[in-house]
Amino acid sequence: MLDTDPDSNPNSPPPREIFTISRLNREARVLLERGLGTLWLEGEISNLSRPSSGHWYFSLKDEAAQVRCAMFRQRNLQVRFPVKDGAQVLARGRVSLYEARGEFQVVIDHLEEAGEGILRRRFEELKARLGAEGLFDTRHKKPLPRLPRRIGVITSPTGAALRDVLHILRRRFPAVPVLVYPVAVQGEAAPREIEQALRLASTRRECDVLIVARGGGSLEDLWAFNDEAVARAIFACPIPVVSGVGHEVDFTIADLVADERAPTPSGAAERVVPDRAEWLRGFALAARRVQAGMRRRLNELRSDLRVREQRLARTHPGLRLRQHVQRLDELEERLRLATRARIERARARHAVAASLLLRASPAIRVQSQRIRLDAARRALNSGIRGSIAAAQRRFELAGRTLHAVSPLATLDRGYAIVADAAGNVVQDAASLAAGDRVEARLARGRFSATVTGTAQDGATVREFER
Repeated sequence: MLDTDPDSNPNSPPPREIFTISRLNREARVLLERGLGTLWLEGEISNLSRPSSGHWYFSLKDEAAQVRCAMFRQRNLQVRFPVKDGAQVLARGRVSLYEARGEFQVVIDHLEEAGEGILRRRFEELKARLGAEGLFDTRHKKPLPRLPRRIGVITSPTGAALRDVLHILRRRFPAVPVLVYPVAVQGEAAPREIEQALRLASTRRECDVLIVARGGGSLEDLWAFNDEAVARAIFACPIPVVSGVGHEVDFTIADLVADERAPTPSGAAERVVPDRAEWLRGFALAARRVQAGMRRRLNELRSDLRVREQRLARTHPGLRLRQHVQRLDELEERLRLATRARIERARARHAVAASLLLRASPAIRVQSQRIRLDAARRALNSGIRGSIAAAQRRFELAGRTLHAVSPLATLDRGYAIVADAAGNVVQDAASLAAGDRVEARLARGRFSATVTGTAQDGATVREFER
């Protein structure tokens, strides 16, 4: 509360803020919890108290100091080792203050034996690092096949885990074959062998699902499954991986990276195959459902058929047909008459259109021109023949006339045509002299001669020398 005085001097110090003890302890608790948060402690248990409430109260001490601790019932139920005075432990908790007594204390939420402390810290560090990389994200988890064709088991060939897995697989679904990849599951060589088996299975792709299994043990015994190389091999494996390492309370990095985690090797075997009996029951149930559905559907169809039969009986389609027979005949006759009238009208329109088309059709003009063309062609042929005949008669007359005046006709009458040496026709005997060579053409043949003498008309003709 604030101590104020309205009549005090304005130059006096500010009013004092007075804390109650409860407020002081509450503020101190908040500061401690916010300032330090969760941390790990290693020390020896002393003054252990277990009241009927189930909570634990004890001190953690080392060589120089001690601190009070409280571990509530819902947390200490998870402790898996005997807790007693003098035990060396590794504790995780948050710093707080017990307000009722003003006592500084640590509220413990996890407790383990100190011998596992180093491994546990390495486990937590690797878990945090791989988790930050996303190796544990559910979006990377691959679904398990509903019924695998072959199951691969990566485990020790002599361990109880393999016997448990094979027993469960034979009992639940013996038809699925199993391929064992033998590896060491404990010791220095175990991580390397497990990693190689995972890579071999990924390369060969002989199996649809893989089981990585081992029986229970301490954190050190299970450490091969907390190896980073093993975790990355599981993450990179394209085949779904089921982790069945240890007992239900055991938890490894392999469990976090695997596509599915089973509490035990037997649980892993149960996850990868269905229960044969359950499948058979499912088949039988499905068969019964199909039969029931078919019966129900048949009953529905029968009921629908009866309803339709009743409706059909009430409507009497035969009666309605008989009642409409006369109407149908009447409509049929009207349709026939209307059709005939429509056809007649169409024929009349067609005849008119054909007549108009015939008159306007160029075919008539073409036919007329064709007739004129044929007549002209006949007249032309007749004229040509007449012209040819007339020309032929004129030619024959001219031939006869030409023949009559032709020298050849003269030759036929016994005359001859005489030519000098130059080939000129001799018409005057004075043009020749004795000794000239001449050539005479007869009606048939020619001959040459030498002039021995010449004479004029009425004189004696001299002989020619051949």
